[in-house]
Amino acid sequence: MEQSEQPELQRRFIDWVRESISLKLFFIGILILVLLIPSSLIQGLINERAARQDEVLRNVSDDWSGSQLIAGPVLIIPYKKHVSYLDADKEKTKDVIEKLYILPDALHIKAGLKTEVLHKGIYQVVVYNTLVNVSGNFTKADLSPLNITADQLLLDKAKIVFSISDLKGLKTNPTVNTSGKNLPVEPALNDDTLFTNGLQANLDLSTLKDNEVAFNYSLDLKGSQELNFLHLGKTTDVEADGDSDTPDFGGRYLPDSRIVKNGKFSARWHMLYYNRPYPQQWTGNDGQLNNPQKQQLATFGVKLRLPVDQYQKTTRTSKYALLIIILTFISLFLTEVIRKQRIPTFNYLLIGAAMIIYYSLLLSFSEQIGFDWAYLAASIATITLITVFIGSLLKNKGNALLFGFILLVFYIFIYVIIQLEDLALMMGSIALFIVIAVLMYFSRKINWNKQ
Repeated sequence: MEQSEQPELQRRFIDWVRESISLKLFFIGILILVLLIPSSLIQGLINERAARQDEVLRNVSDDWSGSQLIAGPVLIIPYKKHVSYLDADKEKTKDVIEKLYILPDALHIKAGLKTEVLHKGIYQVVVYNTLVNVSGNFTKADLSPLNITADQLLLDKAKIVFSISDLKGLKTNPTVNTSGKNLPVEPALNDDTLFTNGLQANLDLSTLKDNEVAFNYSLDLKGSQELNFLHLGKTTDVEADGDSDTPDFGGRYLPDSRIVKNGKFSARWHMLYYNRPYPQQWTGNDGQLNNPQKQQLATFGVKLRLPVDQYQKTTRTSKYALLIIILTFISLFLTEVIRKQRIPTFNYLLIGAAMIIYYSLLLSFSEQIGFDWAYLAASIATITLITVFIGSLLKNKGNALLFGFILLVFYIFIYVIIQLEDLALMMGSIALFIVIAVLMYFSRKINWNKQ
């Protein structure tokens, strides 16, 4: 009796394993967790390719010229200072040379950019040529707060110092014009740390009335991706024009006016010294303008990067991989239960694998033909593959086409979400609410007591 009951128990157990809805859901859940492993590997591949792109951008920038920061000019006037010291218990004095730093009273900068795109393999880098005209004036220093007298100043040893980020970008030797005189420019002395890549022009102020200095000079240079400026004038006015239709204005100050039209842009800044992190004049501290924190608070400009970053969009798309797999498996499970057509669990795994490979297709295609066309090609290929596979499993073209339409809706939904910025969260929440409502409706037809 006991031996005859054993095959019957085995048969019932096998039937339970084959027909149990709860057990099927449990195995589907395990499959979803297993698919998280290749999904994370795909994300790592995307990050690796994005890092490779950044490396190429740095290499091309090094070969061409890096992003440029236009800083200065600053008027430097050395002066003698009497210092007391003890020598053999006797107080003596000696003269030391200190420096007085003066920022421009008015600073005007005008830059015209001509961009081009360099290609290295599958990567693109935006570079530019520009002619930057700098003009303005320095007014007479107010010496009383500094405890300096006019006879201490070494006016014949003054100099005008300015800087650009990458000296390799200079295409011609600049000259500084003051009071009708063209002053040659040379690299700043090694002991002057006012700027990292400083340039200077020696100036004899003793021949100028009231030490007031008007200046102008031009910088014919090249750079890549960004052109920035440092707010140093008591009033700073900057005009920047270029032939890019996707400029990104950033930094501490946004333009007062901007026009982006017909593949060109024009921007204007006007700033006062009240929100500038630098004093108008100071002594002693030659690292004042080279302070990274203060420099960040005074920097502004324009970025000329390409408008579409396929790696960023592919990353955003891959973050929805788990959601798409869950919704697809639930849709397939409901089709199986409602239509009473059993689908082996292994086939769920194959469908999930196809949906993971989708992101590899998307990444590789986007590097060649751009994200939008890559998304279309990868989606059509994946939806077609899964639809044909489901049709061969269910032996029902109508159900297969219905399932393919569901996948199409899912991928369109994800595409719309990643195109949105401010409304992405709201649209995603509404869509998920609708999905849950639909699942609740169809779940009524499932006989959950069939264990």
